[in-house]
Amino acid sequence: MLSRPLMTVHDAANVLQVQEATVRSWIRDRRIRAIKLGKEWRIAVKDLEDFLNDHTNLAD
Repeated sequence: MLSRPLMTVHDAANVLQVQEATVRSWIRDRRIRAIKLGKEWRIAVKDLEDFLNDHTNLAD
């Protein structure tokens, strides 16, 4: 079903070069789509790519 594994909040924070708390805040504010598995949030690579595309300042 999944073509790529889900990323942890830690992984996403490293990719974006921000604090884990920032990623959690974006998840809480529903800016980044995520799924909660147990006590931890996971982010699909596609959803992280969509977040980046939605927040780019480059012209279409």
